[in-house]
Amino acid sequence: MSDQASIMRLSGLGLFLCLLPALAWADGAVVDKLYHPYVDAMETELEYRSLFQERQDNLTTPAQIHQFSIGRSIGERFFSEFYVVGTKDRSGDFDVEALEAELKWQITEQGEYAADWGMLFEYENELGKDIQEVTAGLLSEREFGRWSGTANLRLIYEWGGDINNEFESVLALQARYRRSPGFEPGIEFYSGQNTLGMGPVIQGTLSTGIRKKLHWETGVIFGMDHKSADTSVRFLLEYEF
Repeated sequence: MSDQASIMRLSGLGLFLCLLPALAWADGAVVDKLYHPYVDAMETELEYRSLFQERQDNLTTPAQIHQFSIGRSIGERFFSEFYVVGTKDRSGDFDVEALEAELKWQITEQGEYAADWGMLFEYENELGKDIQEVTAGLLSEREFGRWSGTANLRLIYEWGGDINNEFESVLALQARYRRSPGFEPGIEFYSGQNTLGMGPVIQGTLSTGIRKKLHWETGVIFGMDHKSADTSVRFLLEYEF
């Protein structure tokens, strides 16, 4: 095993072990997009994703979350993206709630090691409130024949005058069967303080021209304990060109 491979494995294991104590008390909107540790050079992306979630016990979580973004690759290893986040509360009012900047880093070449690795960095600023958030996430993916397994492990820090300063973490896992580019069924698992859930997802990618693709995802996540929403429905649509 090369020194670089040893460092990658030890770094990933170390980060996972450091975050294990935090996995029991993460909060926030846990059900979301799973990130793959890959970057396509010279790619631009328009993305819309949404989350429709039932009320959780003793929480005022929004009924809907909508995110719009534009992203662009930076060389062969980095991808930057900028989001506008809107929410619809239980009374039906819609507000633009936050702005977010995101950077994904593809650390290893696809197939270079047993698993492919990347990292995700995010900064979010809530509008009209003194709340800010930074995130560092570890992304990993491995193929098993026609199956792909993806893991996202994120450490989050929130601070500001309108929130208690705290660390959080989120664990998200996905296994999907690559039946065809246009149809890939799978299952996802999410863990956070107020969410423990699992459910089926389907996704696909359609070619619309040279270096142009339309990617879609949808899934239903079912709560696995009394704190979790009974159902969370997520949807994603990306246009890549």
